[in-house]
Amino acid sequence: MQYDYILIRYGEMALKGKNIKAFILRLQENIQNKLQDYKNVKVKRTQGRMFILLNGHDPEPIIDKCKHIFGIQSLSLAIKEENDPDKVKEAALYALKKNDAASTFKVTVKRINKDFPIRSQEFNHVVGKHLLTNTNGITVDVHQPDVEIKIEIRNEATYITSSVVQGAGGLPVGTSGKSLLLLSGGIDSPVAGYLAMKRGVQLEAIHFHSPPFTSERAKQKVLDLAKQLTQYGKSIQVHLVPFTKLQQEIFRQIPDGYAMTIMRRIMMRISEKVCQEQGILSITTGENLGQVASQTMESMNVINEVTNYPILRPLVAMDKTEIIDIAKKIGTYETSILPYEDCCTVFVPKSPKTKPKREKANHFEAKADLSEWVEEALQNIETIKITSRQENTYENLF
Repeated sequence: MQYDYILIRYGEMALKGKNIKAFILRLQENIQNKLQDYKNVKVKRTQGRMFILLNGHDPEPIIDKCKHIFGIQSLSLAIKEENDPDKVKEAALYALKKNDAASTFKVTVKRINKDFPIRSQEFNHVVGKHLLTNTNGITVDVHQPDVEIKIEIRNEATYITSSVVQGAGGLPVGTSGKSLLLLSGGIDSPVAGYLAMKRGVQLEAIHFHSPPFTSERAKQKVLDLAKQLTQYGKSIQVHLVPFTKLQQEIFRQIPDGYAMTIMRRIMMRISEKVCQEQGILSITTGENLGQVASQTMESMNVINEVTNYPILRPLVAMDKTEIIDIAKKIGTYETSILPYEDCCTVFVPKSPKTKPKREKANHFEAKADLSEWVEEALQNIETIKITSRQENTYENLF
């Protein structure tokens, strides 16, 4: 007898009604992709549950990978047994004895298969008595047990578990469409990408860089952040926009107070072009209301004017401490704080407007001649596909 299965429980996916099948199929695909290095590991689904058949593999690294997959509420190592009361009792005893430090236990039976000859509550007592009879010094505690033996009697078999690992929750990546993440290299945007993925969003990323004012190390830092995000979802295409000439023209032709606002508006326009080219439905940013001049309500209003695409702002109501806590939890913080410059920090206006006006922004843009530089930036976008396990691949977007 051994633990040879991992039982997977769904969270809010269970509330998707007639659409649940599509969510489950996507979750199964995401798990299979994540575990493709483990030969003979199988991912099976049954009514209301999914199972990973370990086929002799060490469960710990597999559980560690799966707990980062969105759509999984919790996981448990499980023993699969026939729907035979005596065999189930023996499996429950094995599960309890595997927990050497346990001094109290509780049994919870869930009888989905109504043909099983003993009702849930009655079988609870039957198994509990068997455990007490065949162990020494272990007692029942129904409120705060050291070990909870869970028994799920399903149509095809019975599964016995004795521990629960919390999953990432949320929705499977790929069930909520694709969004383009403005990835700057700072603390906020990777966290915004992570939270968007938690809602089932598949990401591509766009990064604006200004060589030689920004270095190859700064560019690599962004690619490293994208790679760290792939552990929570799929591969990520990163579109690198050469922004130097365009940024210099903005700061040459636009009054200092509005340079930052116009720069953001042009970033939005270029992002929208990439969305159109790639079939992406929205733009995700790490904006946080009131954090900097470009993130006031007035600035967001003026910057938003240039795009009809939905803009997802997962961090908008968080404070910096909350954002940093998430960055540390997901493993992006240490990379984000590396002291490499980005295009928004090397070109900084002396007095950026915190309450810009739409009519003034439109006026300054109409007087400036930036179209040539926008087109040049679009024509020279470099696209890099970031995966969690393979060599990165390069291609030109336009």
